[in-house]
Amino acid sequence: MKNRAQQKISSRTALRSQLARRQARGERIVFTSGCFDVLHIGHLRSMEQARSLGDVLVVGVNRDRRVRELKGRSRPVVPERQRAELLAGFECVDHVVLFGEDTPVPLIRALKPDIVCKGGEYRGAYVPEKETIESLGGRFVLLRQVRGVRSSSLIKRSRR
Repeated sequence: MKNRAQQKISSRTALRSQLARRQARGERIVFTSGCFDVLHIGHLRSMEQARSLGDVLVVGVNRDRRVRELKGRSRPVVPERQRAELLAGFECVDHVVLFGEDTPVPLIRALKPDIVCKGGEYRGAYVPEKETIESLGGRFVLLRQVRGVRSSSLIKRSRR
């Protein structure tokens, strides 16, 4: 039997129909994504801030293969299913979906959220999600960053 957090993890197909029904009722869907390898207070605060922008928060989680490509062979530290379940355990997170593409753009196109958020560490960087959500008529928001708290830094410190 699935626990409450596991019940929040969905396929993109199942999730799209649920989100479409909620949007038809006037609810705003917020989407964010990332690796979330070794969760920390910055992740929680970002999720809470993202959730405050709408009625439903969907979190896309990079699959292990993609995390290795982005972060190196020693990553992820935490396997994808566990990362997804940990995020789903956050009260502010309504749905979690795994994705394996290079960017979450195909997932955004499939789910059609109203708002897409990224962490403040992306300030000044090119973010393909911004173009995509704006082309769909939605809004892009950069979240506040919790300074000095990064998964990579925590992992380096723990290895010393």
